Amino acid sequence: MRAVVIDEFGRPGTVRDIPRPDPAPDGAVVQVMSTGVCRSDWHAWQGHDSGVRLPFVPGHEFAGVVVSVGSSVSAGWIGRRVTTPFVCACGSCDECRRGDEQVCSRQEQPGFTHDGSFAEFVAVRYAEHNLVHLPDDISFDVAATLGCRYATAWRAVHRRAVVRPGEHVAVYGCGGLGLSAVIVAVEAGASVSVVDSSAAAIELALSLGASASVEGAPHVTLECSGSVELVSDAVRALRTRGRHVQIGLLPNGAQVPMDRVIARELDLLGSHGLAAHDYPELLSGLPVQKVGRLIARHIELDDVVGALASMGPGVTMVNP
Repeated sequence: MRAVVIDEFGRPGTVRDIPRPDPAPDGAVVQVMSTGVCRSDWHAWQGHDSGVRLPFVPGHEFAGVVVSVGSSVSAGWIGRRVTTPFVCACGSCDECRRGDEQVCSRQEQPGFTHDGSFAEFVAVRYAEHNLVHLPDDISFDVAATLGCRYATAWRAVHRRAVVRPGEHVAVYGCGGLGLSAVIVAVEAGASVSVVDSSAAAIELALSLGASASVEGAPHVTLECSGSVELVSDAVRALRTRGRHVQIGLLPNGAQVPMDRVIARELDLLGSHGLAAHDYPELLSGLPVQKVGRLIARHIELDDVVGALASMGPGVTMVNP
């Protein structure tokens, strides 16, 4: 199969033929129909994740069709349209047993722990626990935005910050993750303001329901870019007893104004993906047209490394 292979961190990879994966006994192999280019892929490419071993195939948010399964997986999955969380949970550790599969202690992540979805086929571990059947009215392109950025934003808004209608939510950083957060927060009934240095990103956020100005300090801030400066700004912006959710990855850490955290009794929270068991709720209320507007461009495998280097506004979708 054709795949994007990274041989050296931070250097351009090559598209070449490598063996198609076989399913593990508890796994499946999915023919990739669509896969998004995400900031997390950029971090893996740059060598910021200690778990990534060279050479590797990046890519972790995808949708496609199951073509084969392992001996302990139902053959009924073959031929079905699916997506998966980027955290493929084992289903049996302590975290999984209490329903927190998104922080599974034995998790597998395509594109990080093993070859990912910038390829014609990708292997999925713990398939029975992680394959998510796609309704026919959700396209592969839309589904491929869900596995990381939209699902993570959904959990940040609904499960971590527990945003209530009428609250003021400020989104810091309007890449694909931040724009997803705008959609989710607006759908939750919040008034949403945005912070970004890109006029184009701000314009897109406003078109998705954000407001040009919202009075008062926010109840909730969501930092979605991984900017050290924006983390501090977001925490300082909160009203008394506000909630900050950190979603963007921070490879170099961040300085958090803890004096403000103490004086205002602020809550600092993290959000890391979404468990497969939460996908039915996410899919049932998915604003498909809005999510589809996040997709800014379509490319082929040969263009992936260039897309990783540029990371422009909106979602770049790869169709192998």
